[in-house]
Amino acid sequence: MVVTDVIVAFAREEDGKSIRNILVKNGFSVSAVCTSAAQVLSETDGRGGGVVVCGYRLRDMIFSELNENLPPWFSMLLLASPAKLGGHDTKDIVYVAMPLKVHDLVQTIDMMCQNQMRLKKKRRRMRPERTEEEIRLITEAKLLLMERNQMTEDEAHRYLQQRSMDNATNLVETAQMVLSLIHV
Repeated sequence: MVVTDVIVAFAREEDGKSIRNILVKNGFSVSAVCTSAAQVLSETDGRGGGVVVCGYRLRDMIFSELNENLPPWFSMLLLASPAKLGGHDTKDIVYVAMPLKVHDLVQTIDMMCQNQMRLKKKRRRMRPERTEEEIRLITEAKLLLMERNQMTEDEAHRYLQQRSMDNATNLVETAQMVLSLIHV
């Protein structure tokens, strides 16, 4: 079973608790049961992603308004009757028809949680862009290594990378250490 944040949101607290109980019995971790969109948005704040399972209408918004306000790393699963969907944009929303079949709910949540884990891994693999200052530090450290140790640029870069891995620091921190040690 894939572990990811699941937030359940229904206007009636009893409905939310029933869905939570179904999910928990099937091995999912539900981090919150909410009755309003404001509560959901508060729960999503600071979390790295997850799935919001909700009904058509909450106390303060309908599902489409909530979906527009969710952080982009959260996905929504709507549980509603087919008649309620008319006229709403649901292209970014996964939908399970009511009356609910537990098997459909569990399979859909499992698929969404697996997708969330893939997205989290992808975001972690993405290297953040370096600032001009960080690029300057790395370049300066490489130039210093090239000058003092007669290294090529590739050799100096590999040296910084290797020291970075050996010391469990990032490349910028390693470049700073090289510059501070050589300028002593």
